[in-house]
Amino acid sequence: MTRRTFILRGAQALAFAGATGFSLAEARRLQVTEEAVFLPGLPMAFQGLRVVVISDIHHGIFFPLSYVRKIVTLSNSLSPDLVLLLGDYAYHDRRYIPAAIQELSALKSELGVYAILGNHDIGMSRELTSRELERNGLKELTNTGVALERGGQAIYLAGLDDLQAGRPDLRRALAGCQENGFAILMSHSPDVIEETRDRRVRFVVAGHTHGGQVCLPVIGSPIVPSQYGQKYRAGLVYGPQVNGYVTCGAGAVFPPIRLGCPPEIACLTFWPLSGSPDAS
Repeated sequence: MTRRTFILRGAQALAFAGATGFSLAEARRLQVTEEAVFLPGLPMAFQGLRVVVISDIHHGIFFPLSYVRKIVTLSNSLSPDLVLLLGDYAYHDRRYIPAAIQELSALKSELGVYAILGNHDIGMSRELTSRELERNGLKELTNTGVALERGGQAIYLAGLDDLQAGRPDLRRALAGCQENGFAILMSHSPDVIEETRDRRVRFVVAGHTHGGQVCLPVIGSPIVPSQYGQKYRAGLVYGPQVNGYVTCGAGAVFPPIRLGCPPEIACLTFWPLSGSPDAS
């Protein structure tokens, strides 16, 4: 090996090590993403509703309980009116599930904390995850929903079973919503946005994609776990009939790196769309 080749390979190794170290660090650089969401038909009593969306924590060997506590502390500091948990609370081993959910029980909001399950939760143990959610006072909305009341008006919050590992049933989830009702839908997978045609659903919140974990200039994310690719990678998204928000998620799976796509909890502020006849 010549001196020049040695120096070149050494520089490449250092660059690779530096990039890897940076992406490992970025995987825990938790941030808050704030978005204003304008919704036709939103009852005026719910204008300014602050909704924190948390997904894909993946507590385990890469994301310890101290990181889950950081998520809880950050969420509570936002004084949300509503907290929505979109699944994948632990990673790889079911023994991480109870501790993760116990930490999440410290989340606070005016209208409550509601949860659904993700594909990892179901794969490790649906029964254990559901039991721990109930034991810790976190209301699970799997193919069901609940009316949220404020100022004499109401909206409906519905939750779906996971599209990949479960059996989502939108009809059952919306069974308690009136024909002219206003529903927010919780789904672990964003692909539901493409398929939702029920006019009662006015907005969807989803996770699962992790924003691709790596997002490169120009080309975007090489891997997005969605049938529709980059369309539902992250952020505010627009479906054929209903729009939504796809959070990048708070954790990561192996390899536990992020690049150009830091972990987040989303804080959405709902506003009625001006001129909507239902917003009066």
